[in-house]
Amino acid sequence: MTKFQPFTSTLLPLAIDNIDTDQIIPARFLKTTTKEGLDKQLFCDWRYDASGNAKPDFILNQPRARGTKVLLAGDNFGCGSSREHAPWALTQFGFRAVISTSFADIFKGNSLKNGLLPIVVDRATHARLFELAADPSAAIQVDLAAQKVTLPDGTSFEFSVDPFARHCLLEGVDQLGYILQQSDAIAAYEKTRVSTLDTLHGER
Repeated sequence: MTKFQPFTSTLLPLAIDNIDTDQIIPARFLKTTTKEGLDKQLFCDWRYDASGNAKPDFILNQPRARGTKVLLAGDNFGCGSSREHAPWALTQFGFRAVISTSFADIFKGNSLKNGLLPIVVDRATHARLFELAADPSAAIQVDLAAQKVTLPDGTSFEFSVDPFARHCLLEGVDQLGYILQQSDAIAAYEKTRVSTLDTLHGER
């Protein structure tokens, strides 16, 4: 993962509640073990017709979707079955953050482990952002280090995020990467354990 830096982006509104992971990335695409091509399969059943042609009225197929980094979603985003392919597909499309009033816990956890920032806002802020998104050129700034989103008029709101997940995102490492960063301390600890551990009878 790359380090999570502050960024400015327009909002891509998708005002649908209870979007499940099978809509984000349908199960038939889960056979892949790489992230390549998942951006084209994101919201596939909503995005294309039966012949595979892009539906011009779907938001991801509209010009405003190009280059946007923030998906503004409805309530309870990412519900349904667990699959890391969901945040993979979103990040491959170019999203760095998703804003909603709530997220399914498993999706939220998978997102934080894969470079996608889920931002929870209250309903009043959520409604204000949808009003803002009516202007395709309106942009917000997302600052993870400060845990703050700044709107075009200069006002801002704060959001919460798990401290460990925040650290990993800012450092650009996943959980394995974090463990590898502690390799010297782990090695030093293991050296002391060798002399005190009896594998047959336990620690002396």
